[in-house]
Amino acid sequence: MTEVGAGSSPGPAGRRRRPPSDVTIHDVARAAGVAASTVSRSFGRPERVNIRTREHVRAVAEQLNYRPNPAARALPSGRTYTLGLLVPDITNPFFFDLIRGAERQASAAGYTLVLSDTEESPSREARTVEQLHRAVDGFVLASSRLSADRIRQLAADNILVLINRRVAGVPCAVADNTDSTRQLVEHLASLGHRRLAYLGGPRPSWSNAQRWEALREAAQEKELTAVRLGPYPPFMAGGPAAADAAIGSGATAVIAFNALLAIGVLRRCADRGIRVPEDISIAGYDDIFGADFCSPPLTTVASPIQDVGRAAVDLLLGRLTTHQGRREPHGVTLPCYLRIRDSTGRAPGGERGDPAG
Repeated sequence: MTEVGAGSSPGPAGRRRRPPSDVTIHDVARAAGVAASTVSRSFGRPERVNIRTREHVRAVAEQLNYRPNPAARALPSGRTYTLGLLVPDITNPFFFDLIRGAERQASAAGYTLVLSDTEESPSREARTVEQLHRAVDGFVLASSRLSADRIRQLAADNILVLINRRVAGVPCAVADNTDSTRQLVEHLASLGHRRLAYLGGPRPSWSNAQRWEALREAAQEKELTAVRLGPYPPFMAGGPAAADAAIGSGATAVIAFNALLAIGVLRRCADRGIRVPEDISIAGYDDIFGADFCSPPLTTVASPIQDVGRAAVDLLLGRLTTHQGRREPHGVTLPCYLRIRDSTGRAPGGERGDPAG
């Protein structure tokens, strides 16, 4: 019996397959009886090759265990077939589904996705775009911490799509928190809450500003008092300071910038012997994995974040295939929804609370 090692499995007619690194485009061309340029186009510009020829070339390449060199593939088309996805915090579970959705959409289109964690740093984010400028065909910036002016500067030299950020002239895919925030405020008002506290996230966060504005307007419509506290780090570690401030504000219901911060608040309340929701109600945004495992399970505004990731890659690919990104920018807005759990309940004592002041 013949033992077959890695990279040398038998090919057609019992031939041993050569390692991919040993097979060149010229080997494929000779075996297929075509020019090397035809092999190159079959992989890099398949639309320019007759379908029968293309299928024949690819079958021969598979028999020879040939794998196109990404750099060589980029030469005829000027593309690397690689996309960059930048997120501000790769450890935040909110981005897990976003990454999954973006990666699946890119893979389905034949692209590789390169992921970078910018660590909540605008300067690191800009530097990463500049460093990867020649290595990728375009970028998806998720929850960018850059200023609008800096984003426009980068968009002048790169094909960019934003997630959860709107900047004039740059296409975007966003989760719309407006209606779901209104539903959350109506939910709290129906439970008798009259004083709300919003625990803010990072100052550069566009979503942070949008969520506070939607909450403030919804509270005014319901004649509720709403105060903004913070900013606080968008992690569980930010919970103790945020919880103490919220309790000191006299609010009976607290809405945190994201679920991680809300979970930190829940833990601080437990440490202080404050009952949730009997003494104070707590809610957050971004229905991350684990939000329903808390004690009590967390009421949140949930985003279709995997769909947002897919939509952003679709926008980027559309710009890459339409005059190299010169199409008019546009955006995709996907609705969020309220997921009510046990962390919100009636205002303490069942009272309607103080009138709005």
